[in-house]
Amino acid sequence: MRAFTIAAMAFLFLFVGMPRIALADEAKAKMEEMKGEAKAKAQNAEGETKALTEEAKGNKVKGTMERAKGKTKAGGERIKSTAKQLKAKTE
Repeated sequence: MRAFTIAAMAFLFLFVGMPRIALADEAKAKMEEMKGEAKAKAQNAEGETKALTEEAKGNKVKGTMERAKGKTKAGGERIKSTAKQLKAKTE
């Protein structure tokens, strides 16, 4: 009887408990992806705003540089997001 109870508990844990843990990891990974994408868009918008400000002043070269910096920072945020997403999936 005792062995049957232990086997039943192990069975329930494997087929009921484990999928919930996996779903939690997927939700966390999706959240990290969304946060990273939001940060990337914010960095891109910030660079674009600075670029437009500089171009309005007549500094086209500085405007181009600010736009490039914004895109670079956005790319960095996307890379960080991907790393955090992979980490969340493996936890």
